[in-house]
Amino acid sequence: MNAERRHFRLAVVTTVVSVVSACSQVMAQGFAGLGATAEGFSHPSRDVPVTFPQDHGPHPDFRIEWWYLTANLQAENGTSYGLQWTLFRSATEPLEREGWSSPQIWMGHAAVTTPDQHFVAERLARGGIGQAGAVADPFTAWIDEWEMTATGDGIAELDLRAQGDGFGYDMQLSATGPLVLQGEEGYSVKSSSGRASYYYSQPFYEISGTLQLPEGDVAVTGTAWLDREWASQPLGETQISWDWFSMVFDSGERLMGFTLHDSEAGDFTAATWIEPDGTPTPFPDGAFVSEPLETAGVAGRDVPVVWRVRLPDKRVDVTVRALNSQAWMDTSVSYWEGPVVISGSHPGKGYLEMTGY
Repeated sequence: MNAERRHFRLAVVTTVVSVVSACSQVMAQGFAGLGATAEGFSHPSRDVPVTFPQDHGPHPDFRIEWWYLTANLQAENGTSYGLQWTLFRSATEPLEREGWSSPQIWMGHAAVTTPDQHFVAERLARGGIGQAGAVADPFTAWIDEWEMTATGDGIAELDLRAQGDGFGYDMQLSATGPLVLQGEEGYSVKSSSGRASYYYSQPFYEISGTLQLPEGDVAVTGTAWLDREWASQPLGETQISWDWFSMVFDSGERLMGFTLHDSEAGDFTAATWIEPDGTPTPFPDGAFVSEPLETAGVAGRDVPVVWRVRLPDKRVDVTVRALNSQAWMDTSVSYWEGPVVISGSHPGKGYLEMTGY
C-alpha cells in the first residue's frame, strides 16, 4: 500500500471516529443532547423572522438542525407504507470551515415501513469535504448518494432518493399548499422556561414514485410532510423525551402536536391546527392532549403504539394506531418512528415519533 493510500485510509478512519465521538458528545445531555449548554452558538429570537429562501439552507452558527420528511403511501393494491428521509446537522463550534477539520457533523436516517416490515439505514459524515451538506438556493440537501433536491422554485417541487440494506426509494414531491410557520411565526417555544427553536413545515406535499423492496419494486402515491427546525439549546436540561404527531385528516385539515416530557417540571405541549388553505392556528401549553392506550414490546422495551389524541378547541378526539408496531429506528440515537392510521372525529393518516423509550 503506497503512502498516499495509507494517508487516505487514515483520514477516513479518523473522520469516522471523530464523527461518532462528536455525536456522542452532542447526545450527552437530554435526549440527543438538545438540552445541552450551547455557549457561543446563536439562539432563536422573536425579533429575527424566518426568511425564504435563505432558511431552506443550513445555519452553521446554530448547534442543531434538521430536514425531516415523512410520507404516508399506498400501492395500487391498497397496501399502506411509510417513508422517512432525514438529514441532521450538529456542530461542535459555531462556524464552518473547509476540509477534514470542519466542526459540522452530518447524520442521515432513511426508513421504509410496511405493515409487517421496517427497514432502516443510517449515514454519518463530516462537513467541509462535500460528503454531506445543504444549499438554500437552488435547494439541495444530501449525504453520500441520498438526496433531497429541488426541481423548481424554493422547495415546492422535490426529488427524493435513498438506499439501504434491502430497501430504497426514488420519489417525486409537489406542494399543493403554502409553507406553514409553526409556533409564533416560526418561533416555536419548547418549555415553560422559554427554550425555543425556529420551526416551519411544508405539510401539503403530494408524493409518488417507487419503493425498492425485497419482493420487488412497488409504485406508490400519497402525502408527505417536511419539517425544518434549527436551534442551539431548544430543550431544558431535564426534558428527556417527546411524542410528536403529524396528522393529515381526510377533511383536508392538518394537525401538528407534541408533548415534551420533563423529569422534574412535568409535560409541556404545543400544537398547530392547519386549515386546508394553509392558515395556521397555534395552541399553547395544555391545549393538546395525547394519552397512550396500548403498548407493544419493541426492541426489548414497552412502547405506546395506540394513542388517544385530543384538541378540544377544534373538537378533535381521535385514536392514533401504528401501521406497524415494530417501527424502531435502531440508529446511533434510537427512537420509534412510523406511519399511523387515525380514526374517530377526524379520520386520516399521519406519522408518529417517540423518543426516550
